[in-house]
Amino acid sequence: MKIAFLGIGLMGKPMAINLLQAGFDVIAWNRTAAKAQALKAAGAQTAATTQQAISQADIIITMLENGPIVDEVLFQQTDSSSFKPGSIVIDMSSIPPDMAKQHGQRFKDLSVGYLDAPVSGGTVGAEQASLSIMAGGDRADFDRCQTIFNAMGKSTYIGPTGAGQLAKCANQAIVGITIGAVSEALLLAAEGGADPVAVREALMGGFASSRILDLHGQRMIDRQFNPGATSRVQLKDLRTILDTASNQNLTLPLAQCTYEQYQELVNKGYEEVDHSGLLLQLEMLNNDKRLNDKATSCPYPDFDGPN
Repeated sequence: MKIAFLGIGLMGKPMAINLLQAGFDVIAWNRTAAKAQALKAAGAQTAATTQQAISQADIIITMLENGPIVDEVLFQQTDSSSFKPGSIVIDMSSIPPDMAKQHGQRFKDLSVGYLDAPVSGGTVGAEQASLSIMAGGDRADFDRCQTIFNAMGKSTYIGPTGAGQLAKCANQAIVGITIGAVSEALLLAAEGGADPVAVREALMGGFASSRILDLHGQRMIDRQFNPGATSRVQLKDLRTILDTASNQNLTLPLAQCTYEQYQELVNKGYEEVDHSGLLLQLEMLNNDKRLNDKATSCPYPDFDGPN
């Protein structure tokens, strides 16, 4: 199968490289053409336009920042006649579930398959081909794409179109809220006189253990906030969660509070820090009390304002 990969960013680049290493023919496209050109050394072809990429492809993968961009790339920049009948679009971006349903219907009218298949695992998971892939859509299309998914991580069939994005909403709610909880727990311990390094180590052996505490807790201690996933994207995902909840007549107070703290962080200019950088907002909220003053290796050393 020939794959058009649209979106060669922090996540898309290693995902496309893993597909190339698995033996797939990949045609890369990115709005910033140089990012796609960088994949030539790994064996990718490149396309100057989305139509050029899609017209050659059996499978079209999108890994773009948000729903409006996905909509623009697939339906405004690209003529519908560019899609081969019988091809499959796999949208691995994080977009609203209702938008995924709309996209699925539009592709059905074109006799094109569609899977909403967002991922979790960050840049580390993308590089290591260990992403968790949450797929919604037709089960036959999902089964047909297994070799593709296996090259990037572990896939789970969630249900009909839109279900993959609902699973991603659930994932991002847990991620965002848990980052907030880890920030508060470590700062509380440190301000009381405990060593946050030892506290994290102790908690990793108990019921509070989590991947967030493991990876992002260490980032907080080291004050390493170069982005794997940005605070701006986490804020976008939390907005999607709250909008989806509202559509279902649900109130999610923890998601709401976490959203407000990320909004404050982004408003202060820290939209490009890693989402574990929510710690910075907590520190500023507490009169700049820091979790760890001893660490010096940090891309945001002063915290007086955005880098």
